Order: sequence, then structure tokens, then C-alpha cells
Amino acid sequence: MAQPGQKTIAFVVTEDWFFASHFLPLARAAVAAGHSVAVVTRVRAHREAIAATGARVVALEAERSSLNPMSAGYATGQLAAILKALRADLVHCIALRGILVGGAAAVLAGIPRRVYALTGLGLVGARQDRTGRLARAGLRRLIRGPLETAQTRYLFENPDDAALLGLDPSETRVAVVGGAGIDPAAWVPAPLPPLPPLRIALVARMLWSKGIDTAVEAVRLARADGVAVELALHGAPDPSNRRAIPEATLRDWSRDGVTWHGATADVAGALAAAQAACLPSRGGEGLPRALLEAAACGRAILTTDVPGCRALVRDGVEGRVVPPDDPAALARAMADLAADPARLAAMGAAARRRILEGGFTEAAVAAAVARLHAELLA
Repeated sequence: MAQPGQKTIAFVVTEDWFFASHFLPLARAAVAAGHSVAVVTRVRAHREAIAATGARVVALEAERSSLNPMSAGYATGQLAAILKALRADLVHCIALRGILVGGAAAVLAGIPRRVYALTGLGLVGARQDRTGRLARAGLRRLIRGPLETAQTRYLFENPDDAALLGLDPSETRVAVVGGAGIDPAAWVPAPLPPLPPLRIALVARMLWSKGIDTAVEAVRLARADGVAVELALHGAPDPSNRRAIPEATLRDWSRDGVTWHGATADVAGALAAAQAACLPSRGGEGLPRALLEAAACGRAILTTDVPGCRALVRDGVEGRVVPPDDPAALARAMADLAADPARLAAMGAAARRRILEGGFTEAAVAAAVARLHAELLA
């Protein structure tokens, strides 16, 4: 518990693995600033990693995939009781469900100091039909309405998400940061394998929203045109996500230059074995960590013109940016890189510089968040 004069920051995030993979530097920075820090999350296999930052881990059982209002209401009430027991001075809510449940719990607990960190909109952001538009409008009214206070601050990973909530990135209550950031000392460039073939690594959860099928089809189109290209898929379907690609489909795709390797604990090794990385997302991203890792490792990036992805990669500089759901355009981009080794290497070097100089490091992100916390707790 907090010592006399010490402020308490409660991070609210649905899954412990998500906090452990993306946000440990934020907990470390808050502890280093002298705050009492708690991470309220569904605890599975990452309690020790989170606790090693000096933060207290508090269990909250809440299914992030559940759309049941009663389930969300129960989680909100449970969380409000936890926040009261912690005597939290500031609630830092991570990701959309964390904002909705955490924001409502902060209302019930009477805690006005809040940070809403939107890490993308998922399927709600990717859908361009009437249902998607209505859902985004409803979220904007809710977050900017009953869940907002004069002491609410916003963190975004790309400027498009700020605009979607009707906020200007230049406002003092808004900060746009480089995703979760990356440690450039831990992710370093390895020598590029020789061409041909062009080896492309796609590291992601195996979800339809990530455009995995677009990449598979693009490779088949490129190979049909005589391009020497191979695609390595690294990742597993997410059982808690309704957009997971069946394993049978992934196994069926493993032919004609495409190989599904399953989940990997060695992402750096997967990137070292490739000359380029690919994430043809359909949207809903904040700023994908897979792109930060690839850029830090000095790999040219093939991605799509959607929020988050285009915030990091500039077409023709760090890689190629093509329209989403366009296998033919992606195949042409693959062919261009396969035919130009010098440009491929130059893009990889530019991607590494982008990380170092563009505010995409863990240190830069943690510093920006620490400033936000300090302002609210002053």
C-alpha cells in the first residue's frame, strides 16, 4: 500500500500478457517516480514479470471478448471496489475495454484523475460499414461524455484515433506516443540474408483482421509472376478472439512459398532470417508492436494504409504502404523489393533511424507518460 505522502496509480488492463508484453516500462517509470503502483488485470501466467517492476498485481476476472452487458457490469462493480480499496489517486486505463470498464469503475469509485490510453479500436475501427460507423459514434459519445472529467487525459498511438474521438493531438490533455515503444538496445539489426529469394516475416496473432490471407495471396500472385519470394508466418490464433484464423486454414496455407511456424519465442531470430517484414492489417490498430520490432531490427516493412501502420511507415522511405485488402498491390510491392537489394537495405536502415529519432523508443514513451502522470498528480 501507499506510504504517507505517496500517490497511487492503478493501471487497468484486461490481460496480464498484454501488460507484460507492452507496458512494463510504464510501471517501472511510475515506481521510479516514487508512486505506489498497482496493475489490475486478469492474472494468468505473467504475475511475476509484472511484480518484478515493483508494482502490485491485483486480479480482476473479466473476459475481454465478452459483449454481455451483465458481465461488463459485474466487472465494473468489482473493479470499483478494488480501486476504492487501493485508494487510487489516478486510474490509467489501457485499451478500449480497459477504458470502458475502468472509466465506469472510476466514476463509481469517485476518482476524477484518469488516463485513457487507446491502443487501437480493433474490429470497431476496421469496419467501414454502417454498423462500424455507429459503433464508433457511440464510443465517442460515451468516452467523451459520462466517462470524461476535467482531469481526464488521453494517450493515443496514432493521430487518427485522436481525431475519431474529436480530439486535436495538439491539445494539452492529449499525447500521441510511439505505441508502447521499443528498446533499440534489445532489438538490433542483423546482417541481411542474401537475395534471392526475398524472405518476408509476418509476426502477429493469426487473425483475419491482421490481413494474413492478403499476404498469403500476394505471395502466390508474386510467385506466379516469377518473383522469388517466401513468406514465414509466425504466430498463433488467439482463442479469446472471434477473428482467429482456424489452425486447419493456417496448415492449408503452408505450401507454395508460405510456411506457418506457429508461435515463436524468438521474434528477433525470425526477423534476422528475413530481409523484410509484413503486416497487411485491415485496420483497428494502435501502433503494432510487430512493426516497431521489425523497424528496430532494420527490416524494410510492407504494410497497409491504415491508422497506426501509416504512423510509423512512410511509403518509399521505411518500406511500402499499400491499400488494405489489395493482394495485387502487395504483390507488386514484394516484386519491387525483390528486384532492388540496395533499396531494400536502405529502407531497413531508414526504419531503424525512424525508431531512434522519431519518438518510438521505450524511453521516449515512458517519459511522455511520466509527464502526464506528474501533471495530474501535482
